[in-house]
Amino acid sequence: MVDSKQVSNHYETLKVNANATQAEIKQSYRRLVKLFHPDCNQQTADQEQIIRINAAYEVLGDSQNRRHYDQQLQQNSQKLNSQYQQYPGQKSYQTTRPTGRDADEQVKEWLRLVYQPVNQLLDQILNSLEDQIEELAADPFDDQLLEEFTEYLNTCREHLKQAQLTFRSLPNPPSLAKTAAYLYHSLSQVGDGIEELAYFPLSYDERYLHTGQELFRIAARLHQEVQPQW
Repeated sequence: MVDSKQVSNHYETLKVNANATQAEIKQSYRRLVKLFHPDCNQQTADQEQIIRINAAYEVLGDSQNRRHYDQQLQQNSQKLNSQYQQYPGQKSYQTTRPTGRDADEQVKEWLRLVYQPVNQLLDQILNSLEDQIEELAADPFDDQLLEEFTEYLNTCREHLKQAQLTFRSLPNPPSLAKTAAYLYHSLSQVGDGIEELAYFPLSYDERYLHTGQELFRIAARLHQEVQPQW
C-alpha cells in the first residue's frame, strides 16, 4: 500500500483547503483523477497518485467520515496502528512485523478471504453488462426492459457493496500492495459506472450508457492488468 509518510494530509492530496465544500472536493477529485489516470492522460499518468487521491476522497467525500477525520486533525492524534497505511475502513494487522512463515500465512489468508471473493464479485458485475445492454438495445424505451435494467443495476450495487466490505475486512500484505491497489481502483470505477448507467432510465440519454460502459471497460482493464503471484 501507499507509504503512510507520503500521505500527510487528505486535503493536500485533493488540492483543497479544509473549508472546501463537498462540491469543491468532488470537483477537485474528478479533475485529479482525469489528470493522473493513464486512460485519460498518458503524459501525466501516475498510478500511485491515483491511489492516494482515491483514498483521500473515500474520507473527504463522505460527510461523516470527513467530520471524524477533521476531529482527528484538530486533536493532532492521528497515528498509524499498523506497519503500513490501510485503505479507509480496513481492519489492521497486529503492529508486530510479520516474517517468514507468518508473512506467508498472511498472504494466503488475504488471497483466500479477500482477493478471491472480491475477484468473483467483480467478474459477475463486469461480465454481465454486455448482455444487459444488448437486451436493452431491442427497445430502449420499453418500460419492461427499463425495469429489468434497473433491477440489474440494483443487483450490481449489492455485489459491489459486498465486494467493498470484503476488501476492507482485512488489510493486504505489503507483497500484494500492487494487486490490492488495482483491485481497489477497479471497484471505484465500477461504482462510478453503475451510477452513470442508472441515469439512463431517468433521462433516456445514451451518453450515460456510453460513459458507464467506458468506466466498466477501465475497471476491467485494471482488474486484469495485475494478478497476484500464487
